[in-house]
Amino acid sequence: MDTIPAGPAPVLAANADPETVAGFGEEWAEYDQSGAPPAELQAIWEGYFRVFPWDRLPAGAQGFDLGCGSGRWARLVAPRVGRLHCIDASPQALGVARRNLAGQPNCAFHHASVDDIPLADGSMDFGYSLGVLHHVPDTLAGIRSCVAKLKPGAPFLLYLYYAFDNRPGWFRAVWRASEAVRGRVSRMPHRRKVRVTRALAAGVYWPLARTAALLERAGMNVEAFPLSAYRGRTLYSMQTDALDRFGTRLEQRFTRAQMEEMMRAAGLRDIRFNTGEAFWTAVGYRA
Repeated sequence: MDTIPAGPAPVLAANADPETVAGFGEEWAEYDQSGAPPAELQAIWEGYFRVFPWDRLPAGAQGFDLGCGSGRWARLVAPRVGRLHCIDASPQALGVARRNLAGQPNCAFHHASVDDIPLADGSMDFGYSLGVLHHVPDTLAGIRSCVAKLKPGAPFLLYLYYAFDNRPGWFRAVWRASEAVRGRVSRMPHRRKVRVTRALAAGVYWPLARTAALLERAGMNVEAFPLSAYRGRTLYSMQTDALDRFGTRLEQRFTRAQMEEMMRAAGLRDIRFNTGEAFWTAVGYRA
């Protein structure tokens, strides 16, 4: 395991929101994923990587995790590749990732924002960014920065928050109401944010998720039921995601068509979307 020496922490470049970066550092320090069951993390990871072409990677593949956070996904990727560069704009989050990946000697760590990735252009065999680039001011520019680091034909896996374009109107109305809550919670001091989002996890996420589980066992289709994606998850996962969802200052959402258009504009081709949960997740290949 290497830490890239760089002297003083670099000044973050323009395509990052400082308050959002600081918030994620606090989030991963609060929920370092030590309380998450490995089987649960494995199942979530498999949902993201369902469309990733592991069989197309060369032996000893070198790639990057842009916005690695706690390192929870890198921990499952690193054993499959030769070298994994873990990149995050938050030094606090990167410290959590270093601890969580202490047993992975093939990981290198870089404190950098998406428009200052310290890797040579055209040098990487793969890359991924899961749940990160909807939290930067210019998502398209962020995707372009990632794609520039890939070799021609290399895959890039991307997860962006969806704009509920595959949901009914009432579902979108519920989300709009929740946005008012996020607007207030995201501006609270960290400890208060944690208390409020834990209350949301216990009082909203948990009962809705368990209701969805009961309805599913009764034979009902719960795909459109609010928070049904959490029906098999632990309270710890719900607490993590409630803080992520309601505690973040900058959040953008995209339709599937918008995401595909950005990926193509960034130089990706042969784009394939994951049709399961974790909307929207897609893989594309550098032209």
